[in-house]
Amino acid sequence: MGHRSQADRDAMTVEIGFAVVTGALLAGAAFLAVCAPALLLTSRDSVPSALFMAATAVAALVFVGRVVDVLWRFGHRDTGPEIGRHGPVLPDQPSQPGRTRPDS
Repeated sequence: MGHRSQADRDAMTVEIGFAVVTGALLAGAAFLAVCAPALLLTSRDSVPSALFMAATAVAALVFVGRVVDVLWRFGHRDTGPEIGRHGPVLPDQPSQPGRTRPDS
């Protein structure tokens, strides 16, 4: 592993933050998706603790899965030379407005 530039370290920090925040949001949504039917149809006291444990397990799996997925993709991104780094190379525009054919 070679020396990383400040930009590489900053990119990794941002990617870790993105992975954790999106993982937490998706885990919260998964927890609510598992518990919502029981919470809406019954009172809180009658919801079995097994449902909360299952919802917690699903949320944990979603969180870990999201973090691993985001960081795996970041680690395996194309690191080859970037051609056209600022976007695709577009052909020159015609000199007269309204003319769309390159030979006009």
